[in-house]
Amino acid sequence: MDSFDIMMVALRFNEKINQRDLEGLVELMTDDHTFIDDSGVSYRNMREGWREFFKNYPDYRNIFTTVTVKDNVAVMIGYSTCSNEPKLNGPNMWTAKVHEGHVSEWRVYWLDKK
Repeated sequence: MDSFDIMMVALRFNEKINQRDLEGLVELMTDDHTFIDDSGVSYRNMREGWREFFKNYPDYRNIFTTVTVKDNVAVMIGYSTCSNEPKLNGPNMWTAKVHEGHVSEWRVYWLDKK
């Protein structure tokens, strides 16, 4: 895949997060998909993880201001918004490792820990 395709997979993945589209997210995940939170904790069963997240934070959104790609990793800089959880608001960085058109790892880095 070229850099543009990798970027588009990462942007589609985020679009599914913002739309709370669980099935769309699952379609974009590799079988061994991993989510890594800001603490460095890895999660594997992300179908259930995202289902719970969407239930708890129904208006959570990621907005990217910059996207770059290096090798098979898209790096996104921007911010998140969430009205019912102030700790989720603010600047963040995300990385998406892309393999054969699917996201094998989605990682978030809070840039302004609260």
